[in-house]
Amino acid sequence: MRLFVALEIPQAVRENLSALIHDLRPMAPQARWVRAENLHVTLKFLGEAAPAKLDAIRKTLSGVPGEGPISLNYRGLGFFPDERRPRVFWAGIAAGPELVRLAGEIESRLEAAAFPRERRTFSAHLTLARFSEPGSTEKLRSAVRECGTLGFGEHLAREFCLFQSELRPAGAQYSKLASFPIAAEA
Repeated sequence: MRLFVALEIPQAVRENLSALIHDLRPMAPQARWVRAENLHVTLKFLGEAAPAKLDAIRKTLSGVPGEGPISLNYRGLGFFPDERRPRVFWAGIAAGPELVRLAGEIESRLEAAAFPRERRTFSAHLTLARFSEPGSTEKLRSAVRECGTLGFGEHLAREFCLFQSELRPAGAQYSKLASFPIAAEA
């Protein structure tokens, strides 16, 4: 089973981004656009894991300390690795250092449970589209420059979740397997 750890986003943010995707999709039809219901903030991608490891993963994640709810402000657009040769089109997230610490704690604890450490530095974002080939993205890049810094909403994240990703012909389908509070240590 393919697993990942993520924060869910509120419906209002999802709707704002869905409208944006609808408007921008014609400018990059070759992109693989993420369905609005699949938008989430990935904290750690675990990849394939045997179902027998699920209880151990849940136990590991239940021990992750938190600092209380995390304020997230969804705004801005960009490209990874850069605008000239994009592989990913994303919406940005402004958050305090507690989000980076939470992702780091999840990373460390899962590494101790035999899941390889991510090589890239954690960068909070929402993936909106992926490009197999950089291709012609000039129309999309131009539209993003014209948009300026858009805001999509904000909220307080009070929990993080373990999800299963099932790849299907119509696209990935995500199922929430467990939730864990982002609570301050007592």
